[in-house]
Order: sequence, then structure tokens, then C-alpha cells
Amino acid sequence: MTCQKDFSPSAASGEESYRRNYQVFIVDSSDVPHGDDDSIEQGVLSDCAHVRLVLLRSEDEFEPYSSQADAIILWHHLQFTSSILGKLSRTRLIVRNGVGFDNVDVAAAGANGIRVANVPDYGTEEVADHAICLTLALIRQLKPLMTDVARGNWEWRAGLECWRIRGRVFGVVGCGRIGTAAALRAKALGFDVRFYDPYLASGYEKAIAVQRSTSLEDLLSVADVVSVHVPLNKETCHLIASRELALMKKSAYLINTARGPVVSHAALFDALSRGVIGGAALDVIEDEPSGATELQALPNCIVTPHSAFYSRESMIEMRTKSALIVRDALLHGRYVNVVNQETLA
Repeated sequence: MTCQKDFSPSAASGEESYRRNYQVFIVDSSDVPHGDDDSIEQGVLSDCAHVRLVLLRSEDEFEPYSSQADAIILWHHLQFTSSILGKLSRTRLIVRNGVGFDNVDVAAAGANGIRVANVPDYGTEEVADHAICLTLALIRQLKPLMTDVARGNWEWRAGLECWRIRGRVFGVVGCGRIGTAAALRAKALGFDVRFYDPYLASGYEKAIAVQRSTSLEDLLSVADVVSVHVPLNKETCHLIASRELALMKKSAYLINTARGPVVSHAALFDALSRGVIGGAALDVIEDEPSGATELQALPNCIVTPHSAFYSRESMIEMRTKSALIVRDALLHGRYVNVVNQETLA
């Protein structure tokens, strides 16, 4: 009996030994691994699948396992392109361990009959909190103040660029789960909150009691803080570049906790160097991590190492939810959070 490709409920209703034929691979980078165990995933899946963690430098190193995997849980540092996707002869599901899925060629996966899912509802609180944290760090001039103290001084005037929050405009680009959470936090702090998101239904602004801008250009021109919360795709790559930065107030701050290439590295470095905008705080950059050095050297730029998603609780939540998505597919033929349904062969 051949059963590896069949994730239907009827296939999952057999005896334990039959179900244990499923193979689930957790794939992570050996250069920047997120962990060294699979205990959380084992806790969810051990009764229905063999779970194996593999650390790789590139997708090519997964080729020896390509005919074995029924499902894959994939971290974000490795790319899965058409090259390896075409060799996954028995894989029917890849779960991107996180919100973004730009490291998977979703069209190629669909063409090979592989569903790609993500975990869109983990870590919302952490990323929104981090965006607000970065905003406050810029407004309260933490970098120049701390730098001044580190030099042996004790001078409050090192932070003369501080300004009051109340009445300032906090602009949100992309008002999905995380963007909405950031907007509500900013509103609680006293900001006048506005957002731009052409994909949200009319009236959403009424539901969360903030203002809506009808264009990105309008939002950029009025915002004192611009916080970016969009996925990375062809439409949003370099969404913020030289033209957009020039539209911002000279005193405005840019916050990016979304994906690095949403903001042009070259354009931002130039704008910060020439004082086109007041400053930036970035948890993600276009050239991670190599591009951080020159940006961090600027006095008006703060960089954190793609850490906005993290808390002890969010990591457990993300890994548990990824494993549960796999479990639903294996045992019940139920696929949730699929991002490439329209391209499935």
C-alpha cells in the first residue's frame, strides 16, 4: 500500500504504526540556527509522525531527504526555490515557521502540488511592542543620550531633539494584525494615528477609531512617525525608497519591523546621511546582517537584529502552531493558513 502522499482523513484513520510512517522535517540554517532541539514539535507530532531536525547551509543539502518528507517546517534563513521544490516527490505541505513566507517560491511549490502555509497569528504582541519601543527610543533620543554617558559625560542636552508625543501623527503602513496592534498602542500613548492600507474594507478605520489615508503619499507627508507593517512581495519590495523618503517630514522617523527589502537600503542610508528625514529604527534591513554596520554607525539610526518577533512565549507559540498545522494536515486532511491555494497544481 502506498500512502505517503495521502493526507486525507481516510488515510489518517489507520493504525498507529501506519500513521507513524509520516516523516516531518524541521529545516533550519546551520549558520544561524534558532535552536538545537525539536522537543516542542515532538510533543505535538510524536504520536503520528517521525520528526527530525536538520541544519543546512543551503537548500541543496536537503536533496538527500527530498524523497522522504511528507511535511516540512521551515525557518526563515534558508531559501526554498524551484530547484529543491521540484524534487520533493512526496511533500504536500511546507509550513513557514513565522508570518513571512518570502523565502519560499510559493508559485513553484503550488506547481508541484505543495501547499505552503504560514503562522500569521503568533508574536503579534511582540512585534507591535518592538515597533513602539523603537519609536520611543528615537523620540526620547536614547542613542545619543546613552552614547554621551558612555563617553563619561552627564549632559541632558545631548538629547535636545526630544519632542512630545501627544498630537504627533503616527502613520501605519499596512494595518493587518500587527499594524493594528501597533496603531492601538500608539493611540494609547497619545498619538494621532493614521494608516494606509488599500486592501482593508471601507470602515475599518471606524472599527479601531483612527484616521485613514487614501494614499501612501498622503500618509508619508503628514506623519511624524512612519511604521511599516507589510509583507514582502513584488508590490512591496522597495515600497519605501528615495521618492517616498523625500515626501516625509524632515523631522520624521521611519520604523521597520516588517521585512528588510520593503525599505531600500541605499535610499535610506542616503536620506539619513543627508538629513532628508530625522532618523530610523530598524529591526530588519535589506542586507541582513552585513548592511547593519554602516546604518548603525549613523547617529540617527537604531538597528536591532531581527528580534522583534521574539519572546520566550512567542517562540513556544510559533513552534506549537506550526506543528499543529502539520498535525491537522496529516491526520485530518485539513489545511489552514495556506498562502498559495490559487497556484496549486
